[in-house]
Amino acid sequence: MPSRDFKRTDRVGAELRREIGTMVHAAVRDHGLPSCSVSDVEVTRDLDFATVWVTALLPAQSKEAVKALNELAVEFRRTLSRQMRLRRVPELRFKYDDSVDKGERIDLLLRQDADRPVSDESDD
Repeated sequence: MPSRDFKRTDRVGAELRREIGTMVHAAVRDHGLPSCSVSDVEVTRDLDFATVWVTALLPAQSKEAVKALNELAVEFRRTLSRQMRLRRVPELRFKYDDSVDKGERIDLLLRQDADRPVSDESDD
């Protein structure tokens, strides 16, 4: 029997990321939420839970955005149950993805280090 390249959880996660991304975009527009987007979706092996990682345009508003999305999670799940062909749609848990913030911080530190003049220590 040939091995599968992708697990079912990966395929379900990718589909959820597309669908939830569209719904989050609409929720930001319709409910006046802070601007955010879906960066990744991780689904448990039993497909009971899905962790939806979101990034915010303004990191200071990330807690507000995640709280609002968690309040809308039941509505999102209901919509997904109508749109997707799954026997049971996973329970959605929204969390903030700070990897973009960490990457920007590292980039800033590297730029600051590159701008610092190199001292010539070979003049002994």
